[in-house]
Amino acid sequence: MSEKLGTLEELPQDYRDDMTKAGVAPLWPMMRNVLPHGAPNPVTRMGYWNYGALRPLLLRAGDLTPVEKAERRVLVLSDPGRGNAAMQATSSIYLGLQLLLPGESAPAHRHTPSAVRIVVEGTGGYTVVDGERLPMEEGDLVLTPGGEWHDHGHDGSEPVIWLDALDLPLFVYFEGSYAIEGPLQAQNNRPDASHVEYSAAGLVPSRQSGVSLRRYPMMRYPWGQTEKALRQLAAFGSGGVAELDFVNPETGEDVLPTLGFTAMMLQSGQSDAPPLRSASCAFHVVKGSGQSVVNGETINWGPKDTFTAPVFAELTHKADKDSFLIRIHDRPLQTKLGYYEERPR
Repeated sequence: MSEKLGTLEELPQDYRDDMTKAGVAPLWPMMRNVLPHGAPNPVTRMGYWNYGALRPLLLRAGDLTPVEKAERRVLVLSDPGRGNAAMQATSSIYLGLQLLLPGESAPAHRHTPSAVRIVVEGTGGYTVVDGERLPMEEGDLVLTPGGEWHDHGHDGSEPVIWLDALDLPLFVYFEGSYAIEGPLQAQNNRPDASHVEYSAAGLVPSRQSGVSLRRYPMMRYPWGQTEKALRQLAAFGSGGVAELDFVNPETGEDVLPTLGFTAMMLQSGQSDAPPLRSASCAFHVVKGSGQSVVNGETINWGPKDTFTAPVFAELTHKADKDSFLIRIHDRPLQTKLGYYEERPR
């Protein structure tokens, strides 16, 4: 099969004009753009966002724009490959840093995309999802799945900041992205399910006949439990990098249909060179410091920083001290579509 295909310029001008009038175009000059040989040719480029540089901008946004005028006060982390103000950090992942000041509340709404909040800084914040009040402590992972009512509030005395991760680009592509607003929700007078029904791995509430399970039974994954489990795995595991997937405790499936979240621990001085993965991903540093090389570009990361890697990126990580990261990826969607792939280095 020929590697060199015909070009549009090789076709007569009158034929090109007739095709334009007819609303058609020849495939062959464009085929390699959409079907490159051997591997994808991603638009996404490695992105790195230093939290120390972004925090003052986010706090100033709090001074400049009241939450009533913002609905959600967020600075979007835009993919360098798509340019500033791109509403995506990779082809399928939206990331943004959101600020809530003491005494503020973000109005209730629900939307077709699903979201996960990774708490970066502050205490006293909370999210209410379908009446369940979810405390937001540093490192916690909080779900607001598509279609679920949610609002945010802040009872503390210092700013609360979290990282939003959404499958928004998929819904924008499908032309199915929209939101519905509503009043603040009445809150249940009890702790959230992570403290009651799902406080220990391997234990779930006893099934009662005729009682259907919630699709998303656990909305908050407390960081304290996650870090403890990672340290145990690092101490008694196989010697590799300790990794734990966040899953639905009733089904064992990823927490969202489209996005997956994996907690990682790199011990001091430890290195990791994962296989080439077809999933795009983002890394959020909960604590620690180290270096990562993404397709030949070196990142020196520290606490609360975020960086991304496109599909089939060559990645290496090394920790300067015990470090904890959360990897956000689109493997669940790719697995459902039947094309998730890993290639050896």
